[in-house]
Amino acid sequence: MFAYETWCAVAQVWDAQLAARSVLDGAGVWAGVLSSGRCAMDGPDGPVSADAGSLLIGASPLELTPEGPCHLLAVRLTGRMAEEFAAGLEGPFWAGGASAPMAAQLLARLRAGAAGADASGLAFRLLCELAGADPAAPALPPLVSRALAAMQQNYAGLYGVEELSAQLGVSKSHLIRVFRAAMGTSPGQYLTGVRIEAAKQLLARREYPLEVVASLCGFSGANYLCRVFRKATGLTPAAWRAVAAAPAAPENPLPLERELYV
Repeated sequence: MFAYETWCAVAQVWDAQLAARSVLDGAGVWAGVLSSGRCAMDGPDGPVSADAGSLLIGASPLELTPEGPCHLLAVRLTGRMAEEFAAGLEGPFWAGGASAPMAAQLLARLRAGAAGADASGLAFRLLCELAGADPAAPALPPLVSRALAAMQQNYAGLYGVEELSAQLGVSKSHLIRVFRAAMGTSPGQYLTGVRIEAAKQLLARREYPLEVVASLCGFSGANYLCRVFRKATGLTPAAWRAVAAAPAAPENPLPLERELYV
């Protein structure tokens, strides 16, 4: 049997609100996203600070000092691919989220509880995404960081960019302009991508009817989900499920499933 974990595996997930100096240690390479606040990390030339939206990349140990309340989601990756990745790093660094725009989504999927071959594949995709991260890239603008956090936290409940811009207290045109400049895509397209990734998780894990998948992921109905999903992936939801579905559904529900059990 092929051992996925020998090539790339998730050894640890670290999801915490930082209030004091912390150390990320253990074998492998750490990858994370600072979802809120401001934090400093000890680097080769001394502490370097980063704002919300920045990506953390480095081999352990990583010493972090929050500059006020902040939240970090990070994973420790091990295996041969992680070792190769770590060997190419000159030291730990912060990178701008725009230089690896899919990293936050991949981290969120790993936090949601992916396991086995699925987790290994996501971990490998994360390393590939971070390979292009630029340590010199600036942190995302605060408005973009807030928009990303809002979409990740409530993609199923958002009606669209109009509602998102109202929540953020800016005009729709201003949000689109700032978001596109930082991320290279519009907030609407990004939100659709987040919803597609969520739908992929549900389709791969459980035999939910498409109407349920659509509802949990923020699509208006099964027909619209099918149309958008096929345009994004080249496959229908049913075809994706046939290819990606795990042999048995995990016992613990994903966060977006929990409302079904209330």
